[in-house]
Amino acid sequence: MKSFLAGVALAVIVTPALARDLTIDLAGEPSSLDPHMQWNPDSYYVYRNVFDNLVTRDNDGNIVAQIATEWEQTSDTELTLTIRDDVTFHDGSALTPEDVVFSVKRITDPEFGSPQLGQFNQITDAKIVDGNKVALTTDGPYPALLAQLVKLSIVPQKIVEEVGAEAFNASPVGSGPYSFAAWDRGVSVTLNRNDNYWGEAGPFEKAVFRAVPDAATRVADLQAGTADLVVSIDSDAAAQLASNSDVKVLSAPTERVAYLGLNNDKPPFNDIEMRKAASLAIDNLGITEGLLGAGEIPMAQMSSPAHFGYSENIEPFVYDPDAAREITSANPDLAETSAVFATAPVFDQRVVQALQQMLNDVGFNIEISVTDMPTYLNIVRSEPSENSELSFGRWSCACQDADGIAYPTLHSGSAWSRVNDPELDELLETARVSLDEQTRKDAYEKVHQIVREKYYILPMYQAAVLYGAASDLTFEPTANESMFLNRMSIAE
Repeated sequence: MKSFLAGVALAVIVTPALARDLTIDLAGEPSSLDPHMQWNPDSYYVYRNVFDNLVTRDNDGNIVAQIATEWEQTSDTELTLTIRDDVTFHDGSALTPEDVVFSVKRITDPEFGSPQLGQFNQITDAKIVDGNKVALTTDGPYPALLAQLVKLSIVPQKIVEEVGAEAFNASPVGSGPYSFAAWDRGVSVTLNRNDNYWGEAGPFEKAVFRAVPDAATRVADLQAGTADLVVSIDSDAAAQLASNSDVKVLSAPTERVAYLGLNNDKPPFNDIEMRKAASLAIDNLGITEGLLGAGEIPMAQMSSPAHFGYSENIEPFVYDPDAAREITSANPDLAETSAVFATAPVFDQRVVQALQQMLNDVGFNIEISVTDMPTYLNIVRSEPSENSELSFGRWSCACQDADGIAYPTLHSGSAWSRVNDPELDELLETARVSLDEQTRKDAYEKVHQIVREKYYILPMYQAAVLYGAASDLTFEPTANESMFLNRMSIAE
């Protein structure tokens, strides 16, 4: 039987407390602070500092211990994790194996309705074994399980059951390096340092995450010194900041794939020829190099070189607006059907507007609808008849495995998917459960080829991330876009 053991948890490092607080400008307000309810960046940036996960990744992308100190694959369908016995939640109660089991069963309960369910629904059971160990059972082999567990936060069973999901979201209690202090809706979330944290202490007494949808305002805040770190800046802003010695620009390629989502159930994109025309209308290279210019790489598959399951054999999409016009002009009634393009401020609106113009230039009738992030997420997860015709997304699973990006966006059983293809479902399921790497790679290559040939969804590029930071702040951007406060520091 194949098994493996992880190294013990990283050594505890106590960092001297600093008087300085930290202010971070986000592109939007968190849609949820309950870690089992959302996976969008503005939520994740905040709640990941409040909660610990079963395992995590270091800045080099390696899976390392967190609440689980070691793990062993005891059979093809069972993973046993040893749980730390020295962790307390922010209310002072001990984190126990019971809390781990509760957290796993909560996020995998279909009735709970977690948007992350598709990434954990291979887990069929969780139970305590041998005192401080928890065994996870999967529905068949699941080679991506450990990579997915880097996202599974541990919540306190007693508190969640006592107060309910709504109250827990409003005032979350975790075991992480920072504790929840206040949520001024529409304005900011404040976290306080957890001085009793079992691991590496945070260097800031307080961190304030502000919702600042306007990118120019975020940049202005940084230059004025009223923000220490700002997210989601573009290459133009980066060039503007380059001349200011008090600030700096930080960047990294990510595992996030930007894509144009098409509603395959509503006109005009329920027609394959209309989907093909849309693909021909989009100049991916022009967007990545001419508009973005931060190191983005054009993609024609729902994975990137950062993922297991990426294929080098998928042909890039062809940019040919004349061919697109030939298709739409042959089907004017269909092409001119009014289509809503859903988006949110967290996305680069230059890209959204460019896509609208490219599509309308070849004969489509596209209207942009900008909403706040929670509303946007509700739209793109709604039933096909209520969903928008188009949406812009940038998907990341933080797992570096194609299962975490292709399955939720393409499998018919996922709330995020607008695709219903039995062959595609079978391939995604094969890739999800096979323990043979080549079998998985072959299945994903076929998935990517089918999506490319049928234009079910239009992958665009592997995203790069740009941050603006105060010159004395040390922060290392990572491919999984984590923002761990206790991995930052301030130069003295």
